[in-house]
Amino acid sequence: MRDFHRPGLPGASHFEAQPNREDPAETAAAGHRIATLLVRGPHGDDDQFLVDRVLHLADSEGLSTIAELWSHAPADSLAGTLWRLYALRTWVHRNPETAAVEFAAGKSFAPVSEMLAGVVDPPGPAEVIVLVDTVVRGIVSPDFDVTLDRAAAFAHIVGVGRAQLDQGDPASAVRLVDTATQLRRAAEIERTASLH
Repeated sequence: MRDFHRPGLPGASHFEAQPNREDPAETAAAGHRIATLLVRGPHGDDDQFLVDRVLHLADSEGLSTIAELWSHAPADSLAGTLWRLYALRTWVHRNPETAAVEFAAGKSFAPVSEMLAGVVDPPGPAEVIVLVDTVVRGIVSPDFDVTLDRAAAFAHIVGVGRAQLDQGDPASAVRLVDTATQLRRAAEIERTASLH
């Protein structure tokens, strides 16, 4: 026991010296504020200044920097909804051919969703990209609920198509259908003016 030494505990200065220690609550609050400003619009000069800064950051660094603030937000929040829209758009831009094939495979199983999604027939990669970009641009419209409904319809059709093609990853099809359900629920919440 003579060789036993009680370990020293780090003091406050140790934790303050740690690099890149962001407060998760502050990060979530910033993401929520940016999401609200982007969807609801600025209400004053300070808000407009922040929107301008965010748009400049999106132009210079890419939207992923801003979207990362939304990545841990609940699905039934404005920030969480924007994260899902961003993730869907990013996937389509990276995999337009796959998105078009999966949409084509799923559309006969969800004809109502096909009409709501608004994709031309037959959908090619370019048409799917145009649809997703149109949906995402709709976040600044007064009909944000319709934007969410369209995104949900698209995600649902692609998820069903992915399951029909049975490409060895049924969990990814389920996740996509879950995303569609979350977006549809967000649209319902938006219609009650409760999506914050």
